[in-house]
Amino acid sequence: MKSILTVILFISVNSFAQWKDYRLINDGKDTINRIDQNGVKHGEWVVHVESLRGEPGFEEEGEFVNNRKEGEWRIFNLMGDLIGIEHYRWGNKDGVAQYFDINGTLRMEQGWKALNPDKAYDTILVEDVDKLETYHEVIVKNDGAALKHGMWRYYDPASGSVVRTEKYMLGKLENDNSVAAEPAEKKAVQKPKEVLEFEKIKKGKKKRYQDGSTN
Repeated sequence: MKSILTVILFISVNSFAQWKDYRLINDGKDTINRIDQNGVKHGEWVVHVESLRGEPGFEEEGEFVNNRKEGEWRIFNLMGDLIGIEHYRWGNKDGVAQYFDINGTLRMEQGWKALNPDKAYDTILVEDVDKLETYHEVIVKNDGAALKHGMWRYYDPASGSVVRTEKYMLGKLENDNSVAAEPAEKKAVQKPKEVLEFEKIKKGKKKRYQDGSTN
């Protein structure tokens, strides 16, 4: 029995030894915020930002792949309300980003196109506006940041209607369509499914973190 426990303990200690820093969750069974010996971030992370100079604090939850954000990241205010969902590729925003008020009502949608930061120029397939489902290649100089791409929509929180739209093509604004919001009685607006799913998970659940620095 001792030999089995020794092996388990050795494996557990050895698995943590590769990380310069990390945090423990789920009663020490899992790790987040992992940094390897070269200072590179890996895996699941929770990034905490305190309020500063009038700007509200927030937390972000998502995954790092070789020090770059990847996939879906969720943003919460410091009270735990979901206020944003962003998607990343190569550490840059990519696809649709959504932002909500504290009641879960959608207030803004943004479209982004990530560029590969390892390339000085990137080749992107762009849909032909005159021929749907027909694409052509565009070579774009890479300045290390994501490009605004696709539709940006701004919503009236009271009615849920779109009050302004912007269309971007690889960082360039193609049109700006502002619509005056018509006065309307405040009514219930259907929350996005991501918000409804989050509220179900959040109900009665508390986070438990534990520092695991090995410095």
